[in-house]
Amino acid sequence: MMFRDEASIEVIAGKGGDGVSSFRREKYVIKGGPDGGDGGDGGSVLLVASSELNSLLKVGRAYRYSADNGRPGGPRKCTGGRGQSRRVTVPVGTQVFDADEGTLLFDLAHEGDELLVAKGGQGGKGNVRFANSVRQTPNHCTPGKDGEHRSLNLVLKIFAEVGLLGLPNAGKSTFLSRVTEARPKIADYPFTTLDPQVGIAKVGDYDTLVLADLPGLIEGAAEGAGLGHRFLRHVERCRVLLHLVDVSPGATDEPAEAWRTLERELKNYSEALYKKPRIIVATKHFEDEGSAERLEDLRQAVTEASAEGEQPARVHPISSVTGEGLSELLSLAQTLVREEVDRAQGS
Repeated sequence: MMFRDEASIEVIAGKGGDGVSSFRREKYVIKGGPDGGDGGDGGSVLLVASSELNSLLKVGRAYRYSADNGRPGGPRKCTGGRGQSRRVTVPVGTQVFDADEGTLLFDLAHEGDELLVAKGGQGGKGNVRFANSVRQTPNHCTPGKDGEHRSLNLVLKIFAEVGLLGLPNAGKSTFLSRVTEARPKIADYPFTTLDPQVGIAKVGDYDTLVLADLPGLIEGAAEGAGLGHRFLRHVERCRVLLHLVDVSPGATDEPAEAWRTLERELKNYSEALYKKPRIIVATKHFEDEGSAERLEDLRQAVTEASAEGEQPARVHPISSVTGEGLSELLSLAQTLVREEVDRAQGS
């Protein structure tokens, strides 16, 4: 299934129904008074967050969303029917921006969150509204008002407890497919992950952990290189980060340098993102001879950086092929997630 994390839409609320000018006409009533009813209000357009969607693809395809107009009033003081509102379902985690001003209107961060984005026009007044002691038979009535019409930009930031980061071919997709039921595309070439992939891992007998495999990071991502900001914004909602670094002898990059690139791009993009707790995951460690020395180089680089005041992190070796180190890694990640939840609730 294709993924889309941005969409531009137009929302048009319904026009209010017109008020009516009419007079009471009945047998034996020679001079019936005014009895024109009000028009009904136009329908509104609302955005509703649902966990059943994980992409803005369907939302963006329709582009224009309109609500129904209100019905005109009728004789005998009958009020016209209200126009039916339009409810547009979007994924949980969708941010709504005014396209003209660029301002954030709302963050639909929870299941069932609703946002009124275009209010229906008010129904017009019937002539019965204008009768008074001086003017007892007014002909005057008013038309319904137009509904709101606006353009919106939608931006999706996926929700996951743990985000997987790494340079291309670091082994993120293989790891996700091994510990969850997710089946991302896996191949021996860079950028097999072009869209976020989400899976749920079982931790122990009862706990679960939601993980997101995000597109491979490259040098300059913080400035928009590669998938740039589209990639990094998805990390903002993750509580814990796993930095996957290939320590096998066949890796393109030296492990220590690959790790430094990840750290540098996070820090350049956002200080808050850089300060998130993380585990440095040494991938493919048990699969090739010679990885032990490269693992030790990585550990030394992380230790030296921590001593110099950089963000501290633990290095944990795994093999997604043999399964070694996977259950321990998930337990460590779960512990960090719980600590972050407790910290957030206590603040």
